[in-house]
This record gives sequence, structure tokens and C-alpha cells, in this order.
Amino acid sequence: MNFSDDELERYARHLVLPEFGGRGQAALARARVAVVGAGGLGSPCLLYLAAAGVGRLTIIDDDAVALSNLQRQVLFETADAGEMKAERAASHLHALNSHVETVAVPLRLEADNVDALLAGHDLIIDGCDSFTTRLLVADAALAAGVPLVSGAVGPFDGQVAVFRGFDPALPCYRCFVGSPEDQPERNCAAVGVLGALTGVIGSLMAMEAIRELSAFSPSSAGRITLFDAMAGRFRTLSLPKDPACSACSAQ
Repeated sequence: MNFSDDELERYARHLVLPEFGGRGQAALARARVAVVGAGGLGSPCLLYLAAAGVGRLTIIDDDAVALSNLQRQVLFETADAGEMKAERAASHLHALNSHVETVAVPLRLEADNVDALLAGHDLIIDGCDSFTTRLLVADAALAAGVPLVSGAVGPFDGQVAVFRGFDPALPCYRCFVGSPEDQPERNCAAVGVLGALTGVIGSLMAMEAIRELSAFSPSSAGRITLFDAMAGRFRTLSLPKDPACSACSAQ
């Protein structure tokens, strides 16, 4: 792949890395990534993916920007309040890096549109706050044979994992969580969340996405990274494949 002079300067710190270089940057430029949720996790994740030069970013979010979002959703500005997150995100990301194609999808993922909206992507990132949506996304990624990067946060803790359940040796998202139901009473408005925590986890999600797309090091699928902000400590655990998983056991 030939890079323009502007791209050579923009991505210079990537290009000089022997483990990454032009091959890794070209892989990012060819990549098509869907990000579900442009909130606390999606905001920093999207910023780093756009800055890194991912070729196409599809932003799926049916919510509007509120002032209470701005404590953690660093992609948005005060003037964005009341506007659709997907549309404002696409605009801000394109302003950051015009080499990246940004596609706004201001819709809620449902059972009848999830496959169509996620089709044609090389990787899917899920940072939404609903198990109903998370399971729809995970099942669609599994069926399409596409890696899924999943992140989640609580008030003072967070987690990141890559799922490649289409690999017979690796777990899918349902191997990890089963079939949980949403708990509407447990949300950011009710229980709170440390703003910078979403930046930590969202950045880790971007890192795992870049690792999957560029293969600068082996995939971390089959493990989960946990962060405890109270203790200031990371832990990494292995995730086993569930032989009785309702989603991937047949595969």
C-alpha cells in the first residue's frame, strides 16, 4: 500500500515500529470496524481507532448527547447536547482524521436489524450498556465469524476481552456470561461511574482491536483483563470454552 506524504507524517510513530510498520498500518487502513455504543467506552475507543487510521468506522448508537454524558464521554462537546451521538461522533472523528471513513447509524440494534447493520465488517466492538443488545451483537459476530471486542465497566472496575468463539478452541461471549438479563436499576445514573475509568477501558478496547486487525502480536482471545480502580490493579484471567454453550457448542 502506498501512503501519501500526509499519511507518512501522521502515522510516523507506527511506521517506525518494527513489529507494526507499513504492513500493520496498511491492515488498519483496509479494516472495516463497527462500534456499538458511542458512550463512555465507545468515545475513547473511537478516538484512538480514528487516530490510528482504521479505514472505516461504523458508529451505531440511538441516543442523544446529554450534559451528564460529558463527565466521561470525551468525544463530545457541550455544544453537542441534544444531538444524536452517532452523527456527532462521525463528524468529530472525520475532523480528527479525514483519511477515515465514518458512518453514522443513529439506530438501536434489534433482532430484526442486527445482522444487516453488522454485516461486512472485519471486527465488531461492543461497549453498550444493555445485555439484551450485547447478546444480539455477540451472536451476530459469532455467526459471521468475526472477532468481537467487548468492554464493560462498573462504578470502580472494568473489563476487556476478545471473543473468537468461531474457533473450536476458544470461548464465545455466551461461554463467559451465559444468558443474563438487564437490570434497569443498575445504570450509570443510579450507581455512578468514575469518568476516567471509562477512558482506561475504552483505550484497552482500542488496543485489542488494533492487535486483532494488524496482528502486531498474538490475539488475546481466551483471556479477560480486569481493572480495579480502587486498588489500581490489573489482573488477567483465562476464559474456558463452555462445551455446553448454547451459542458456540454446535460449531
